[in-house]
Amino acid sequence: MQKRAGVLIAAGALVAGAVTAAPSAAEPSAPEPRTPLRWSACATQQYPKLECATLPVPLDHAAPEGERITLALSRIRHTARTSQGPLLVNPGGPGGSGRTLAGFVASSLPASVAAQYDVIGFDPRGVGASRPALDCRPGHFAPVRPDSVPRDQREERAGLARAAAFARACDGKHGRLLPFMDTVSTARDLDAIRAALGAPRINYLGYSYGTYLGAVYAKLYPHRVRRAVLDSVVHPGGVWYDANMAQNHAFDARHKAFLAWVARHDAVYRLGTDPARVEARWYAMRSALRAEPAGGTVGPAELEDTYLPGAYHDGHWPVLAAAFAAYAVDGDAGPLVDAYESIARPDAASDNGYAVYTAVECRDARWPTSWDVWHRDHWAAHAKSPFSTWNNAWYNAPCAFWPVPPLTPVDVANDALGPVLLFQADQDAATPYEGAVATRGLLPGSRLVVERGGGNHGVTLRGNACADRILARYLATGEVPPGDRGAGADAWCPAAPEPEPAPAAARRAPAPAPVPVHGARGALPRGN
Repeated sequence: MQKRAGVLIAAGALVAGAVTAAPSAAEPSAPEPRTPLRWSACATQQYPKLECATLPVPLDHAAPEGERITLALSRIRHTARTSQGPLLVNPGGPGGSGRTLAGFVASSLPASVAAQYDVIGFDPRGVGASRPALDCRPGHFAPVRPDSVPRDQREERAGLARAAAFARACDGKHGRLLPFMDTVSTARDLDAIRAALGAPRINYLGYSYGTYLGAVYAKLYPHRVRRAVLDSVVHPGGVWYDANMAQNHAFDARHKAFLAWVARHDAVYRLGTDPARVEARWYAMRSALRAEPAGGTVGPAELEDTYLPGAYHDGHWPVLAAAFAAYAVDGDAGPLVDAYESIARPDAASDNGYAVYTAVECRDARWPTSWDVWHRDHWAAHAKSPFSTWNNAWYNAPCAFWPVPPLTPVDVANDALGPVLLFQADQDAATPYEGAVATRGLLPGSRLVVERGGGNHGVTLRGNACADRILARYLATGEVPPGDRGAGADAWCPAAPEPEPAPAAARRAPAPAPVPVHGARGALPRGN
């Protein structure tokens, strides 16, 4: 999509705006009952000031006296004399654990800004240390899985049976929980956290799926939102089948950007200077792995799992390119296996994340129940964008068999909010740019900051000084960039330069761990 440049902001002129919304007429005036939180030290080496607590909440918020579940919370306390209240943070998913994100955000913001907030992380219902935690079918992603792309009807039916088995396993193990695994229930949990903190309003920072969670919370409780930041914005009109179909094309484009980068560094990787030729060699590697998985571990599906994180963050590109070159040029599968083990191999956390991902996305909205629709749509998308279309199809296919009926997605349009700050990279594949533009239009008081030429998922607190200055100013004072509705964005920030290729000595080294932002695929970060 062509976008007319707005003003490029380095430090950026900002204007003040009101950050409160008028209280709802339905809001009770009596004090809320408060569940006291008992915080205790849960320090890690990285975050020595982290504290943890648990909070019981209703499984069904419509039946508050019924069964209760437990949320796991974390906190970095404010140190300034005056607090601006709690800043709740969410890394995305659905299915992403958020407890360590509190430490990350508090340590990444300017110290003078972080000092003004109690930064609150949490594991959403069903996730991580919250109880009960979902795990439908342990080992569902254990290698070597069937090739994602079915060669015939028999293989497609086998993939379908595998997806149906996952849905049955979820029903068998967690059937009583599944009707309450959805974004609205999680948003109501957010409000229970707010009440337990004794705060009349919250501040919020959400990434990826966390942007949709934040928008839903704001629709349910506009009078409870003080400041809100939505980074890498889900398209609220695509929840969730259409959003995933859009990802198929966006991920393919981002994978092509990686292959073009490899071609530009032919002197290092020796895979050719023509991106089309490099792409052909990548798919030749994929075909060879179907016949003989690398190390008995990495087949075509695992190869896609390994290279999908490169579509999320280009910090992975040097290691992925080195593994590709070692296999395709030198005949050495070791670096490819190393990359899979360090970047993509599933574990108990990813089993849990995927269980919550399916539970929430399958419940949140209607998915096609006729496989004919999936078959038609995904083969058509695969013809244009073969990189991960069928991998994504099988990831979501349990929703065709989900044992509880779908809800209606929340209309997040909201004119009751003060300025909400949106951040978006214009080449982000996990949450394509159009979602941020759509959300900006649905939230009339919002401001959209675009990272021009950026393809990484998650803009703020990842080293973009321009974006981080705007974020810090907003959290400190409530100021936002001046509105420019004609530009498609209210401010622009330049993207960071692409990575440099890894030297030969680093070819077996794992990629650097990204900022803890989860895509819609939990710990296998492929995201909404």
